[in-house]
This record gives sequence, structure tokens and C-alpha cells, in this order.
Amino acid sequence: MKADNYNLRTKQTGSGWFRLLTMLGLLCATFIVNAQERTVSGTVSDGETNETLPGVTVLVKGTSRGTITDMDGSYKISVADGEVLTFSFVGYENKDITVGNESVVNVGLRLSISELQEIVVVGYGTQEKGDLTGSVASISSKDFNQGPVVSPLQQISGKAAGVNINQVGSEPGQAPSIRVRGITSLIGGNDPLVVVDGIQGNLALLNQIPPSEIKSVEILKDASATAIYGSRGAAGVILITTKSGQAGQTQIEYSAVLSREIIANEYDMLTADEWRTAAAQRGVAESADYGGNTDWFDAITRVGSTQTHNLAFSGGNESFTYRASATAILQEGIINNSNSENYIARFQGTQKLSDKLTSTINLNISSLDRDYNNGGRIAEAITRRPTDPIYTDNPLFTDVGSYFIDPNSFSYINPVARTEEIIDGDLTNNIFTSLRLEYEIFDGLTATAFGSWRKTNREYQSYVSPRTTREDARNLGETESVNDINQLPDGIATVANDVSDEKLYNLILNYKKDFGDHSIDVLGVNEWQKQVYNGGSSTVRGFIVDDPSNIYAMQSADATLYRQGDISSYKNDRTLASFLGRVNYSYMGKYYASASIRRDGSSVFGANNKWANFYAGSLAWRISDEGFMDAVDVIDNLKLRVGYGETGNQQGLGALNSVRLANNDGTTYFGGTVIPNYSITQNENADLRWEVKKMFNAGLDFGFIKGKLTGAIDAFTGVTSDLLFDYEVPQPPYPFGTIKANVGEVLNQGLELSLNYITVDQGDWYVTLGGNVSMNRTEVQELNGSLNGVPLETDYVVWGSGGTTGVASTNNAISHLIIGQPLGSFYLFKHAGVDSNGNQIIDDLDGDGSVEDGNRENDDRYLAGQALPKVTWAFTPTASYKNFDLSVLVRGAHGHQIYNARRATLSALGTLGQSNVLNSALETGVNNITYASDLWLEKGDYVRLENITLGYNFNTTSWSFVESLRLSFTANNLFVITEYTGIDPEISTSGGSGFGIDYGIYPRTRNFAVGLNATF
Repeated sequence: MKADNYNLRTKQTGSGWFRLLTMLGLLCATFIVNAQERTVSGTVSDGETNETLPGVTVLVKGTSRGTITDMDGSYKISVADGEVLTFSFVGYENKDITVGNESVVNVGLRLSISELQEIVVVGYGTQEKGDLTGSVASISSKDFNQGPVVSPLQQISGKAAGVNINQVGSEPGQAPSIRVRGITSLIGGNDPLVVVDGIQGNLALLNQIPPSEIKSVEILKDASATAIYGSRGAAGVILITTKSGQAGQTQIEYSAVLSREIIANEYDMLTADEWRTAAAQRGVAESADYGGNTDWFDAITRVGSTQTHNLAFSGGNESFTYRASATAILQEGIINNSNSENYIARFQGTQKLSDKLTSTINLNISSLDRDYNNGGRIAEAITRRPTDPIYTDNPLFTDVGSYFIDPNSFSYINPVARTEEIIDGDLTNNIFTSLRLEYEIFDGLTATAFGSWRKTNREYQSYVSPRTTREDARNLGETESVNDINQLPDGIATVANDVSDEKLYNLILNYKKDFGDHSIDVLGVNEWQKQVYNGGSSTVRGFIVDDPSNIYAMQSADATLYRQGDISSYKNDRTLASFLGRVNYSYMGKYYASASIRRDGSSVFGANNKWANFYAGSLAWRISDEGFMDAVDVIDNLKLRVGYGETGNQQGLGALNSVRLANNDGTTYFGGTVIPNYSITQNENADLRWEVKKMFNAGLDFGFIKGKLTGAIDAFTGVTSDLLFDYEVPQPPYPFGTIKANVGEVLNQGLELSLNYITVDQGDWYVTLGGNVSMNRTEVQELNGSLNGVPLETDYVVWGSGGTTGVASTNNAISHLIIGQPLGSFYLFKHAGVDSNGNQIIDDLDGDGSVEDGNRENDDRYLAGQALPKVTWAFTPTASYKNFDLSVLVRGAHGHQIYNARRATLSALGTLGQSNVLNSALETGVNNITYASDLWLEKGDYVRLENITLGYNFNTTSWSFVESLRLSFTANNLFVITEYTGIDPEISTSGGSGFGIDYGIYPRTRNFAVGLNATF
């Protein structure tokens, strides 16, 4: 958020809805036409052979009137001027003909392109879907989820087996996370590579792509497909193809979605009366009751909204095509003063410079402006006593205005003040562009030069006013008592700037040729990438005047309040050079083989391991095309696939992770002189190298009953070795206590099934039942090893959150890494009840008469569950009737647990005098939370109705200025079936900090939206 726009944004009114409804009314008014029926006849034939086609269905679009062609391909039907005849026949593409004043309409139909002949994008090229030998999920725009979509990942949620898209809360501007076939690295990174029209980047690149401008998404899942991307492909690859212009008349497209969002679930906290009763029973002093009756949660929340608007122009001729679009994605979160505005403009143009040379340019510019008030505000609200008022007529502290502060509480925060008065946000400007030159050297051989540039500039600004009631923004450098009302304003201002500059260049030679029954596709690529990241931040304190513009006058702060770390800057750069080759071969369209090799050199690794090679190979056999299958009419397609590949991972490494680093460690005074101190903060490791993931995949693609039932099943097993981790080392000989090294090993196995069945395809009805299910297990195989003779041991290490990194030695440690167990296992104490003083009773599992922790031999913990779901699934039925269409998405996850740390915090009755607690805390009866026990571990299984969309396509044939018009209604997150007691069972399972632990999230919303799509 920009400081000169610090006034609170007003809540949206219904004006947006009024404008939309008015526009719809005007459009619908033009729908009234006068028509006069007459008889039209003709012949339907094959468009290539001119053979007549008997049995072709001829329908008057939008009505129930219809007929079929006779044995000579002839038909006769009554129709009115301006109505549309739809001709449909099995194996041919449907064709619409608008009836004018003619009485004879002859039609030629084209053979339809089967699903197997669809072109899909793979690494550095394309293939027909039926020729794929690896595991690739392909999702076209017609199958995308609809509604108030603000991220491309929301469009494909539930659409691909083995692809888990995790939406944690509904914070504006916050995109979901995605994991392809689970987690295979501890700190090496698990985000898939994103490639948009050849431009490579991280998940942040998705924020720069308008969801409505995406044509298709391909997800490379197994290593035989991802190995072509070498060290960037270990976690999977998302290939996005955006829409482009087509030759012909200029086309204008407009789409809009308006939604209203409400909080789907809330915490069941004590009301003011319930708190007073509980406080009296537990002997809380009456002075803790300030006479209020406040619903703090309600006080900081509101009805949220989302608007998306997209306007696109496209067209061109035989030598030049173009598409230009402008998009606005506007969100008002359900927490006051949490907002996001994302504006995106893009242009794509293709110029045929000669018969052999073609150029394509892409330009994308975006600006993302966000105001933060995250889930931490919810935690502050629900823990405040409901008897505290929001405002007071007699404030004790002049620097906080009329906001209430408890004078007897240290670091008291008024949630409303914090939400309304804080300025905390960022403005991120992005640009990325690419140029592709493609030259046909001779028939079959093409050379392509491609270059891209992506730059991001993020400006972060924060001003914490003393009116926010935050203690660290008040009384700075002062010694007055907490009740002193004669205080000067203080405040804290922070500004930061982060800049990324990424360049990529590659030169591609591609040879494609058919030799009788043989087809060959040979690819060679030389690629170079350079990424530079730099930035800095500054924090100052103690202003004389309390004003948000202090962000622009940081020199006026009190310099004596400087703290170490208030000023910092950095610059990191990394270079990746690559050489790769791939050969695809097929024989008779039945037997397929593919092999690839890539050699990567990266600047981030140690001097001894700069380069690595990655190999892949796969085979496929189309069994259904064999002669012995001719008699099996029910099988249309049956293809067996097997593949093996090796990929690398360098995500978790920075530019300087392999070298020794030192940092300022404060100052000392000696002989009247200030002497700066420095200490080693990172050990060097010249042997630091790539994580290597080796995966085997076997799959079967199938189609039965003339294409009505299609699907695929895949089984895979993979091992990530040379696992990167921060291992403890002795001091000396090492100057620092940990070192980043390659030692561990993780096993990843799974089974995936995708199905789609056309249950009804008759007349005006078309109904499909689709879905997918995935089973996955990620197990720690090895954690111990050595480096230069020094043992590295990490078995039973605390991992994620809930304890400090190192051997489990604290009672509050939750998640652990244990050899032979699933990643993120919950290793907990066993709750055995509560004593008369409200203290937890822990089961003495080893029976030695005491509860121990920190030693595997006498530890009283046990394996209580795992954070990763064993099974995830999605059900995606669709239906259409005449001009109506319906799509549904239901998702589920099973076989995992969630550690409800938020419930634990809100159940400590010993804090009742200072805060609020859950209603359930009275029954639980725990005074203080001293152990990480299974009392707070809950089943995480859930079934969610995530999306349901009903649409109507208007018949626009008589509208001279409108080509198509669609109106839709969408409901998201209508219900969740779960036993989990938190506000939402979908928490972070992406690995790293907070893995499988619910510390509190930005609330998940339920929204209702109306959408409009028009083409002119």
C-alpha cells in the first residue's frame, strides 16, 4: 500500500451490481426478435470425400425441433429466418449454419480431431497427446474452474491426479500452493517450475498472468518428462500457453466476475457473559472486567468482495496476428483494511517475416498493490477478553487516542486499533517480455532463437502508529511508568525494496521427419540463464509527530533508538548454463521411444560440483492398434507407458551457500573505543552439490466404448538422494554450529487414477462424470552420514515448527524426521487426563516412573500420525442442456492428522484473566499447555464442495454486434464435511515451517459470484 493512500478504503456498495444488472438488462432487451417459419432442405456430406452422410442430426439451436438425414444424406426442416441449424454426427465436428432467405442449405462436415490428436505442450516443443510416453496432465480452458478466480492455480484445482493445490485461507493476493506428487525435499524446495510461453520462473510468475488469458495448462509429472528441465524440474513443471490472435476480423472479448464473500467458519469463543461466569468460578479478579460486551472477531471483519474484469482485442491476417488485453483483479478481504489490486496488461504478436522466418513477441506488464492484515489479526481478536471495550471516553494514554488499553497488562494490543491504524503493504511492479525467432532451414529442420527478460520491483512500506496500541511503537526510549499520560508520539517506519532481474536465452535446433512408418523428432538446445536479486531495508523509530507520511521523512526519527539489524542490504546472483538433447521416435504409430540428456552447470554449488548430468528415457506401446485387438470392439485406445528419469534440485540454495560468511555481531567498548565484532555465520562446503531425484513411472492410457470412457492410471516410485539439510557439526573444527550438506534420502511412491465417462450424449443433453484419485507416501530413508570424516546425524530431528531445529529435547516439539517413517510424522506425548490443579497428565510409556524427553532410548513420545494425506481425490461432473451448462468440483483428502496448535493456545484456562478461551476449554480443563501431546492432534480428513457453476449461453445469431454472450452464477466453498474442530481443515502441507500444524490462518471464505462473458 502506498503511504499517500493511507485512508481506510470504504466498504463496497451495491453500485457494481447495479451497473452489471443494468447492462445485462439492456443486452437482454435486444433479444426480442420477430421471425416467420418456412421449410429449408438440403444434403449433408463428408467435407473431403463429398460422400453423403445418413443419420446426421439436424437441430434448430435452442429448441427441441429437429430431424435426421435419410439414406441419401437429405433432410427437410421448418425454420425461421435468423435461427441456427446445428449439424452433428459421430466422428465429425459439429457445424452451425445461420439461416437467411435461402431455401436450400447444403452442408459439408469435417472429421473431428480425436483427443489423442490434440497438440499438447511439452518441454521445448509440442507433441500429439496420443504420442506421449511420459506422465503429462493436460487441461484446456474449457475445463477450467470458473467464478472469482484470481490465480491460475484456482482454475486447475482438482483437475489432475497427483497435483495437490492447497488454498490456505482467503487472504487477498495470496495464491494457493501446489505440489506435484508430494514432497521430495526438506529444504531444497518443492515448488514446481513455471514456464509461460517459454519464459521460466517461480510460482510468483503466476501472479503476472491473467487467468482469463490462459489457453491451456500442461503439468509434467514424472522424471522422464521433467528431466528435460534438468536441475529445475525435480518438483514438476507447469507449462502455460496463453491465448493468441487468429487471422480474421478483429474480435473483442469482455469478461467480468463480481462476488461477495462471507466467513465460512468462526472460532467458538466465550461471550462476555460466559467469560464473566467462567472468570468468577476460577477466581479471576473483578478488576479484569472492564464492563464491555465486545465481539472482537466481528469488530475487525466485514463482507469481502472480488471483482475481475478482462478486455481483450485480437485479430490479424495471414502474415500478422495479435492479441492485446487488460485485466483488473480487485479484492477486499474479510478482515478490515486487507485489500489487493492487481492490474495486468499484455500483448502478443506474431509476424511472418518471410516464407521461412516467423517472429513472436510477448510483453506483459503488471502492478500488484496489497494492504496486509493477515491471520495474525484474527489471533489478536479472538484472544482479547470480550469484556474489554473497543473505545474509552477516558483514555489513560493520549498517544493512542480513544482506543482502550488495559493499564494492568503488558504489551496490550487493541485489535481494532491495530487493524484500522496500521499501514502495512507493498507495491510490486512486474514486467516480462520475450522474443522468438523461428527459421525453417529446410523441410523438417527449424532453428529457433528465444530470449526473455523478467524484472520485478517490490516496494514495501510499513508505519506502526502509536495509535495501533503496539507497545514497541510507544514509550520508545522513555522511562515513564505505564500510566504516564504525558508521552510524545513515537511510531515505527520501515521501507524495503527488493529487485529481481532474470534473463534467459536459448538456441534450439529441431528436426522432425516421417520416413514411411518411421517418425523421428530430434531436439538440441543450448540455454543460458542469469538471475540477479538485490535489495535493502531500513527501520527507524521515535517520531515527534504521529503521521503516516513519516515513511517519507525517516530522517526525522530519533537516531538514538537505532537497533542492530535495522538497516540491511543484499545482492545475490546465480547463473545456469545448460546443454540438452532429446530424441522421440515412433514406428507405425504403435511403438514409441524417447530419450533425453541434459548437462547443467550452476554457480550456486561448491567448487567441486558445478556440473551435473541428468538422463531420461521412456517407451510406449499402443496395444489397441495391434491386429489381435481388432476383435475387441469395446477398446478404442490402450497404451502402455514406462519411463525412468533423473532430475536435480537447487531451489533451496542461495548464491553464497557454499562459501564461508561472517556478519556483524554488535560492538564492545575497550579503552574508550567502540570496537565492532564479527562472527562466522556460515561454514563453507566446497562439496555442496545437487539433490538428485530418480523416478520410475509405469502408466496405462485407455479409452473404451467409442471414447465414452477414457482415463489413465500411473504408478511411480522415486528416491531423492544427496538430500540438502542443515546438519549440526562440532565446534571446533567448524567455526559455526551447522553446515549445509548433502546426506539424506527420501522415498516417494504413489498411484494415480483419472477417469472421465460420458454418461449421456443424446439430443440436447450432454452429461459427464469425471474425477481422479491419488495415493502418495513420502518416507524418510536416510538422515545420517558424514562430511570429511565428521559424522552428520539427524535421526529424530525436529522439523517444521513446534520446536527448534536439532535433536528433540523440548516438551513442545511437534513434528519430527524419523528414518522409516512418513515425512512430517507427529511424535508426541500421550495425553492421559488432567489432575485436580488443571495440569496435563502424560502417559509414562516406558514405565520407568517419570516422563522423559530428548533421548530416543528413554523418550516417552510415540508416533501419533502424519501430516501428509494418504489419499486425495476430486469429483468433477458436468452437464449441459440446450443453452444451460453446469459444472461441479468436489475435493477430498484422507488419512492424515492436524496438530491444532491454535486450539491448544485457546484452551489454556490459566490465561483466562488476561484473555479469552474457547468454549470447549471449560470441558478440557487444562490450565497451562506444557507438553506437545496427542490431546491436540485431530483427524484432518475432509470433503469440500469447492465449486458449482451454472451458466446460460444466449442465442445471439440475430444480434448484429454480439457474437456470443454467457451469464453464469458460481458458489465456492459451499460446505466442508470434517471432524476437525479448527476453522478449516485445509492447512499448509507444503513442507517446511508450519507443516501440518494449525497455528491459525486467515479465514477461508464462502463466496457467491455472477459472471459475464461477451464476444463482439
